[in-house]
Amino acid sequence: MLKRALFFSTPVNLSMRDAQLVFWLKEAPDEKRTVPIEDIGFVVLENRMISITMPLLTALSEKNVAVIVCNERGMPCSMLMNLDSNSTQGESFRAQIEASEPLKKNLWKQTVEAKIANQARLLDSLGLDGRALKPLHDNVRSGDSDNREGVAAKLYWNMLMGREFVREREGPPPNSLFNYGYSILRAAVARSLMGSGLLPALGIFHRNRYNAFPLADDIMEPFRPMVDRIVHGLSLNGQTELTKEVKAALLQILFIDTVFDKVTRPLEVGLSMTTSSLARCFAGKCKRISYPLLE
Repeated sequence: MLKRALFFSTPVNLSMRDAQLVFWLKEAPDEKRTVPIEDIGFVVLENRMISITMPLLTALSEKNVAVIVCNERGMPCSMLMNLDSNSTQGESFRAQIEASEPLKKNLWKQTVEAKIANQARLLDSLGLDGRALKPLHDNVRSGDSDNREGVAAKLYWNMLMGREFVREREGPPPNSLFNYGYSILRAAVARSLMGSGLLPALGIFHRNRYNAFPLADDIMEPFRPMVDRIVHGLSLNGQTELTKEVKAALLQILFIDTVFDKVTRPLEVGLSMTTSSLARCFAGKCKRISYPLLE
């Protein structure tokens, strides 16, 4: 079943009753609404005046709901994750920790190839020259030792957003839209990794002592063009600031379709297909990560 995403941008109270998330506006305590916790996949808490109870947080965690907390700028900054979301988690952790360097380099090669392929497909879908990325896609080496990803990114951004655009976290609009969309996608990937028994803190390429989810940063790479497509469309309509409406549009990344060979699945299911295939790669049961193709 496709899980729901709840977004709270106003001061509300959140609690639990009879396996239901209960919420009400602080100024209207008698107008309570409920949502079954088992139907929820994501909860985004944006307003600084939101109140939430510990029993509800515990119940959300036990159901592997990604609870995303935003900072004073409205940007996702942290997430509550379940530490026991998979019955074979210990076994999967050991396989992940013991993964050899050649295996990790091969997995990163596959990831970069899938990312460049999806970047090219997005450009083609917009009437741009995605073929320009094909030589880079076809020459990715083990571990992407000569940084084909970086070279492809420069060409990609120039074509997608224009030569004046520079992709930087603190850059001018619409960089903030990309940041927001990627943060939501990253949370979804981290949730799926935990559900597949993997530890998001152990990356195959990304490594940073201050990064709690480097594996999520690795695996989300081929999914980034899906966010880029949404932001590109918003930008064409002149929507380059993080308004409430724009955030709602970016949250739709959680519900888009992902295409795997001949199978189409919602993002939530698609991510689980990708992360479960990664777990099998670590366990030596298969050799390829299952990544979707951008439509």
